[in-house]
Amino acid sequence: MAIISVTQLNRYVGFKLKEDRMLQGILVRGEISNFNNHYRSGHLYFTLRDGESSVKAVMFRSNAQRLRFSPKDGMRVIAAATASLFERDGAFQLYVTDLQEDGVGSQALALEQLKKKLTAMGVFDASAKRPLPPMPQKIGVVTSDTGAALQDICNVVGRRYPIGHVLIYPALVQGDRAVRSICNAIAAAERDGCDVLIVGRGGGASEELEAFQSEQVVMAIYHCQVPVVSAVGHETDWTLADAAADMRAPTPSAAAELSVPDVTEILQRVHDLSRRMTFSVQQYFKQQQQLLLRLEDRLRLQSPVHRQEMMQQECDVLWSMLQKSMEKKMEQCENQLQQQAARLEMLSPLKILGRGYALAYCHGTLLRDAQQAKPGDALQIRLGKGIINAVVTEEKGAQKHDI
Repeated sequence: MAIISVTQLNRYVGFKLKEDRMLQGILVRGEISNFNNHYRSGHLYFTLRDGESSVKAVMFRSNAQRLRFSPKDGMRVIAAATASLFERDGAFQLYVTDLQEDGVGSQALALEQLKKKLTAMGVFDASAKRPLPPMPQKIGVVTSDTGAALQDICNVVGRRYPIGHVLIYPALVQGDRAVRSICNAIAAAERDGCDVLIVGRGGGASEELEAFQSEQVVMAIYHCQVPVVSAVGHETDWTLADAAADMRAPTPSAAAELSVPDVTEILQRVHDLSRRMTFSVQQYFKQQQQLLLRLEDRLRLQSPVHRQEMMQQECDVLWSMLQKSMEKKMEQCENQLQQQAARLEMLSPLKILGRGYALAYCHGTLLRDAQQAKPGDALQIRLGKGIINAVVTEEKGAQKHDI
């Protein structure tokens, strides 16, 4: 026979305990003793005992923080735990994940287990939630037809949304037949084509809400093709049906307000949208008008008529410039001509003749010496004004002329 160490023995026993599924997730009823709250670590150490036996237990801080009560010695509880071995000390003990006071503890633990099951199935996932229709025509109500919840819902819907039709599906909301009654009412509302469905009641003690904690009602809400608003109990009450619904309301009146819009707000919104639409249309037409004017301007600038007008205007400008240039040139020429005429006049022999001098021509030759002319020669004498024909009668020095 092989010899093993204490460590090997404890490890083997611990491994065997972990392999045993019967010791995983068990519920143990007992009385707390030797309770020790290790404040520094947050772990809870205690012993569970009954009339004949006891077992050590530990609850780590991550689980202890979720407790809704403070455990103490002498308190009877039901523990959700896993049995294992603390290898260092070789001590058999329970690793507790949840504690409930005995009496209501078993029911609470069953509810917690159902909640974990439904959570694993995705019943409570936020991605599965559907939006409520903005303007439902048929508003289904699953509740007791004798309770105040129905009257509250009808009053709110009638005040806020009078154009909606409330379809009532009476159901038992407590008692042994409540679960089946609620499920049948939900199915009927779905068959009738409701746009939104309110499921609930007017509050009550926790035992009166058991129907809305049942798996059948939760799954009926989850599989319902119509968006569901849960209105179970008052603000402090919470059920699995609330978690499965597409939206949870604290009261039936609040559920009605969430399910239907306020017609006054709708009319105000329509008015605001109409005003905004009118303004937008006016702005649009104004922009289009400005665009049209710009396009007309561009078209006018590119049209042959406009181009002809521009060319005509350019021709007029050039013609005006040509006229001014010609006038200036003519004026310059006139000035030059006057200057040349003045100079020519100053140099003209006639100017000299005008002072009393004369020019004598003999046979077309200008006489510069008296000896050039002989007696009997015909002379032309040019004066400042006119010509005189004369005949030479004497030679040089003679002063008598025969005209």
